[in-house]
Amino acid sequence: MIEQSKPSALSKQIEEMVEWLASYGKDKSGGVTRLLYDPAWSAAQKAIQSKIEQLGLSARYDDVGNLFGRLSGREPEANVVLTGSHVDTVIGGGKYDGAYGIIAALIAVEYLLTHHGLPLKPIEVVSLCEEEGSRFPMTYWGSGNITGVKDHTAIHHLKDINGIPFKQAMQAAGFGLGLHPQPTRKDLECFIELHIEQGQVLEREDKSIGIVSHIVGQHRYNITVYGESNHAGTTPMQWRRDAMFTSAELIRILMHRAKAHESGLVATVGRMEVKPNVGNVIAREVTFSLDVRHSDAETIQQFCEACFGEFENVASEHGTEVVYHKWMDEPPVAMDCTLNQTAEDILKTRGISYRTMTSGAGHDSQIFGTYCPTGLLFVPSQGGISHSPAEFTHTEDLQRGVHLLIDLLYKLAY
Repeated sequence: MIEQSKPSALSKQIEEMVEWLASYGKDKSGGVTRLLYDPAWSAAQKAIQSKIEQLGLSARYDDVGNLFGRLSGREPEANVVLTGSHVDTVIGGGKYDGAYGIIAALIAVEYLLTHHGLPLKPIEVVSLCEEEGSRFPMTYWGSGNITGVKDHTAIHHLKDINGIPFKQAMQAAGFGLGLHPQPTRKDLECFIELHIEQGQVLEREDKSIGIVSHIVGQHRYNITVYGESNHAGTTPMQWRRDAMFTSAELIRILMHRAKAHESGLVATVGRMEVKPNVGNVIAREVTFSLDVRHSDAETIQQFCEACFGEFENVASEHGTEVVYHKWMDEPPVAMDCTLNQTAEDILKTRGISYRTMTSGAGHDSQIFGTYCPTGLLFVPSQGGISHSPAEFTHTEDLQRGVHLLIDLLYKLAY
């Protein structure tokens, strides 16, 4: 068992560092906005670089703006134990999402260096440049480049809402110019990400830690129903080819089937476009989004096929047509069983409550999880609120997460 700093001292350190990092991009509403390569993002990375150097670690960037703080190991040829999370936020986001994983990593490595000296294997803290996709229509730019999933060929035509090209923004921030090492890594032993849950499961079940077994897969569709526009007052109900009525029936099928599913599948319809979108005209065309998530790819496929089979019957009854466009098909990603067992053993020894769970949200861990052994660990989110200034996690929960990370890094690297 590793002796750790007094709770009061650690609590104060965590609280101060949360506010410190949140000050970069903090807005009038109390939210935080740090978008990839914008001034707040640059200031935050530079502040983290200074903190890394103050701790006695060596700091370096790669060519896309990922920032690393390295604690060298006594075995120079050993692979790297990597830990951290993403520094970018959504617009008006909270101060824990992503940031907590970076802060926890810095605190954990500082403790280990102070109390145990150099590890056998090198440990690196990473502040990943981007995960959210908030500025440009792309996610996981940081982890995707490290793992080789993404490169500059993916950004040629991308612009932000102000028309600024991705490449221009990157170069203005000092990256993409060949001044730093290329981002792809071949020396990773594993990746550990500590994150707020962004859901209510841990809080509702009064558990302190979530050990993630899988990050769910996702199917996303745009579903379009074609009917016929006509007069709202002179067209009898039985003669209508109403795209809106059909869509309502289809959405009802989706929600009822998802609620009846006993395996944790979730389905969401969050966007709808109606044409001609006039109050006294029967809709001729409706497009709505569909997002289906589960930890098993076959379960997602079976759910969608069953729903779509019913859709055809409903459309036929209404004299309408349904067209499907799948634009995302991400498979579930399993986290590493050995890392999870190690975390579980630590928690049992310390008497800390936990549960094994799936993650319904995407994280950088799903990119690393297909590349190297990866562990994703959650601490509770109050009310399940995230991507909001109201995002909050109690300091005691943040502290337990840091304790777990310290013990886990010690076992992996010392």
